[in-house]
Amino acid sequence: MENKKGPNDLEQRIEDLEKQKEYLQGQCRKAGKTILDQEVKILSLGKDLDRVSEERDNFVTMLGDGKK
Repeated sequence: MENKKGPNDLEQRIEDLEKQKEYLQGQCRKAGKTILDQEVKILSLGKDLDRVSEERDNFVTMLGDGKK
């Protein structure tokens, strides 16, 4: 079956734009999920950093500041 519609055919143009819209919506959803995953990871890393910083501060306090 041969497509006899040309690039200026409005039905073909609408069909192409609908396909493009669906593709772009899918890409936006994928990007949104990635952003949410990154936000979760950033929050987790922030908590880890706070924990490690507190452990370091406690360790330095136990050892003293090295000044005598």
